[in-house]
Amino acid sequence: MNFKKIFTGPLFWILLAVLVLLVVIPTLFSSSGTGQRVDTNVGVELIQDGEATEARIDDGDSRVDLTLAEDLELDGEDMGDAVHFHFSQARAEAVAETIAEADLEGYTDEPEQNNWFLSMLGFMIPFLIIAAIFIWLLMRMSGGGSRVMQFGKSKAKMFDKDMPQVTFEDVAGAEEAVEELHEIKEFLSEPEKFQRLGAKIPKGVLLYGPPGTGKTLLAKAVAGEAGGSFYSISGSDFVEMFVGVGASRVRDLFKQAKENAPAIIFVDEIDAVGRQRGAGVGGGNDEREQTLNQLLVEMDGFDPNANIIVIAATNRPDVLDPALLRPGRFDRQIPVEAPDFAGRQQILKVHAKGKPMVDDLDMEQVARKTPGFTGADLANVLNEAALLTARSNADLIDDRAIDEAIDRVMAGPQKRTRLMKDHERRVTAYHEGGHALVAAALNYSAPVTKITILPRGRALGYTMVIPEDDKYSTTRNELLDQIAYAMGGRVAEEIVFHDPSTGAANDIQKATDTARRMVTEYGMSAKVGSVKLGSGDTNPFLGKEMASSKEYSEELAAIVDSEVRSIIDEAHDEAYWALTENRHVLDRLAEELLRVETLNAKEVAELFSDVKKRPKREVWESSQNRPIVITGEALGDAVSGEKTDDDAAETTGAQTTPDAENSGD
Repeated sequence: MNFKKIFTGPLFWILLAVLVLLVVIPTLFSSSGTGQRVDTNVGVELIQDGEATEARIDDGDSRVDLTLAEDLELDGEDMGDAVHFHFSQARAEAVAETIAEADLEGYTDEPEQNNWFLSMLGFMIPFLIIAAIFIWLLMRMSGGGSRVMQFGKSKAKMFDKDMPQVTFEDVAGAEEAVEELHEIKEFLSEPEKFQRLGAKIPKGVLLYGPPGTGKTLLAKAVAGEAGGSFYSISGSDFVEMFVGVGASRVRDLFKQAKENAPAIIFVDEIDAVGRQRGAGVGGGNDEREQTLNQLLVEMDGFDPNANIIVIAATNRPDVLDPALLRPGRFDRQIPVEAPDFAGRQQILKVHAKGKPMVDDLDMEQVARKTPGFTGADLANVLNEAALLTARSNADLIDDRAIDEAIDRVMAGPQKRTRLMKDHERRVTAYHEGGHALVAAALNYSAPVTKITILPRGRALGYTMVIPEDDKYSTTRNELLDQIAYAMGGRVAEEIVFHDPSTGAANDIQKATDTARRMVTEYGMSAKVGSVKLGSGDTNPFLGKEMASSKEYSEELAAIVDSEVRSIIDEAHDEAYWALTENRHVLDRLAEELLRVETLNAKEVAELFSDVKKRPKREVWESSQNRPIVITGEALGDAVSGEKTDDDAAETTGAQTTPDAENSGD
């Protein structure tokens, strides 16, 4: 038992204070009388026998104090020359008559006068103890007695030259962002170079992008490269439970930065304090809005030559207040996206430093196997590979460890203890074989690089369909192929077993989502036309149900549903054609999966050597007779280069559907 923790905790001091209130104070301020206490009968006899010389009656306490002529010895015990006794209300009159008849010289019935100072002290002590406990708790919340009244002081950490430095050499895969931040460094170190041309130093730089892409690492690199002061703080550190603390901390932070200029202020996760004002159910939070207002004032109130730059990072730029994003505050907004193929190679080389690897390990192949991975994902891959190597008591990281690490990052750890029945394994083999065979039989899909029926994460098996190169746009034919091979698992179950399972639930969901986006967002429906249905300006502060709104008629909605159904049915027919025309390949693939459980790209290519290809579709034209190609920015998760379940790791419905997992498919 940790006694030190008990005696220094708040519970001990609270209990001690209660003990003082209940025991010490009543004992200190109670009137206990003079001398030893005797029975009432003994006291009355002492008065009647004339042994008492003085008597004092206290009606409030029903007590009589006696002073005796000589020491009293009672039952062999010396009681001294002063005793007292208490009497009940029924005997009060008899006791008073006895004392009056005794005609004692020192008799008085005047009440004893209490000390006013002790009375006041007894009244104040409980409040003093409560105040002391409150101040003590306040000191612990504030980090010590020296900070008890420093709620409004900034919590920003100041980096100096003695701290471990991260430089731009430690950042890979984000050349454009590094180049922009290099210029920020020059703004601080050589402001005259820009001021002589009339250029103003940017007041703010916003780094935005998906989680794990290196936004915070870039800010640390700026801290390592910059010669001036660097203050780092999280957006959540501004706002506390006390009103006005956030605004006070903003003022204090910028005051410190101005005193130590040139300086850089880095605010991580700025969306915690910079969210749009007045949004959400019931309006915004007043304390957060006060903090944001103070931040806006401080950023816009800079001296043009103050040499202070604010760098902020967020993965939710859509929720930031427009006033925060206007020129004059965050002048530059730098996207930090997932790295491309070359960037992934550089990131892998950075994180491979200090890790022993076999000589023939090809980082280029690792980069090809990880499209859409962020810097954090790649770091996690190499770390998992090192852990797996240590677990197997090996000395060097090899391809096997890398492949297993990639699978763990994409789909979770392998479930070796899950025992599947033979029928369930057979259904899974044909399901995954259906995905792979349809992808191989189509003309615009990426190559199949891996098939496995080993349970991993929530999936009972998965198929990797990875593009050879990074893609930044996707055509209509490529999207239709994605939908077709997503339906391949379901069609294979229908052809072979004539009893489809719930394992295709997630595949159907992905196919439906892609088809609906083709109709409502990408203008790839001749009936609907090149029209964007729905504004897309969903309120990020409301729930999905409250934020979504349909901005088109019920008649058009029926047409949309019909077009989505038509695309899905066409994809189903294409998958059916591919599987029936190549049924012998499907059976051979399923048997091989049941035998070895996992097939790599080379083994899959050998099995698919005689696959009959699906004839190319007729050239599609929109209502304006123009071909359709959509950009990567609009695609979102539909881009093949992204690490999504649609193309990077096709899985059965068991990956995301609970009932599918229970069904055993």
